[in-house]
Amino acid sequence: MDRPEIRLDIDPELHVFVPEARRAAPVRTDGSSSLGHVVEALGIPLTEVGTLEADGRPVPASHVPADGERIAVRPVPRPQPLPGPPRFLLDIHLGTLTRRLRLLGVDAAYENPDIGDAALAARSAEERRVMLSRDRGLLRRRELWAGAYVYSHRPEEQLREVLGRFAPPLAPWTRCTACNGLLREVPKSEVADQLALGTERTYDTFARCTACGKAYWRGAHHGHLDAVVAAALAEFPPGPADAREA
Repeated sequence: MDRPEIRLDIDPELHVFVPEARRAAPVRTDGSSSLGHVVEALGIPLTEVGTLEADGRPVPASHVPADGERIAVRPVPRPQPLPGPPRFLLDIHLGTLTRRLRLLGVDAAYENPDIGDAALAARSAEERRVMLSRDRGLLRRRELWAGAYVYSHRPEEQLREVLGRFAPPLAPWTRCTACNGLLREVPKSEVADQLALGTERTYDTFARCTACGKAYWRGAHHGHLDAVVAAALAEFPPGPADAREA
């Protein structure tokens, strides 16, 4: 018996995952594999798929396609709905993106050194965090609570991707960029042991991480960080429900 043959209409946003020669070509299935398996076999992580349609009707990823079906593969909506404010987990290759998300007050956990795909997926599930990665294999793990492929190699574009896709509440300068802990304003005396003499004389406003104890102040390095924050707030202005205090 011939194997079923289907045709896929893949949204242009997902073309990055599929070689051009395969985008319009008929696909032979084994007659028992789910549509989700067929889509992933083409190279598209299911974390990037919003809806699937068979001959114009919505179907789940578990749908087993029949011979002759026309399958539409659509991307996730922007912003992507989640149950509650987004919390993220990033793999070892996204350190700069992690720091920029924290700079904006976004809850962004990070694993360094690499603890392996199984442990990352388990942490995503245990803490209900969206796994951000450029590793398609990691995003295919069934244990993940949720995941998202980071398309760009450039940190500034990666940040725009995440903010545009998930619309997390922004609260700049409220998280430790080193450990993700929350910051609180403290008197200079509480962090004096971490300050060079020139810093202690020049600055009067300080914050300290409630988790790791690191001290923060608006020094010369803040010019670049201010620009990152200003650009993010200009493109993704906070809504009325966004938290502004730690």
